[in-house]
Amino acid sequence: MIHVLATIHLQSGQRTRFLEEFHRLMPHVHAEVGCIEYGPAIDVQAGLPSPTPFREDVVVVIEKWADLPALKAHLVAPHMHDYRARVKDLVKSVDLQVLEPA
Repeated sequence: MIHVLATIHLQSGQRTRFLEEFHRLMPHVHAEVGCIEYGPAIDVQAGLPSPTPFREDVVVVIEKWADLPALKAHLVAPHMHDYRARVKDLVKSVDLQVLEPA
């Protein structure tokens, strides 16, 4: 299994609009071969000690894939190209971590 954490840094004030587009994308990704989990998460102001301050303009996508070929196929799927075009003006940068269970 492959785990992916995609930290998406957004233009200021664009999180709601970005999440609307992301939720449009999700059913297509969930239908992909090898997709186990794929969904967005946002920071919670939990009042706990944390080295990372609250990030209002960040979305973390938590993904699980059956294997690396499934992830690679996902990255070039036509719906991903369409999605990237729709959100390009909302996104400042993306940090991608690809992990495996240890």
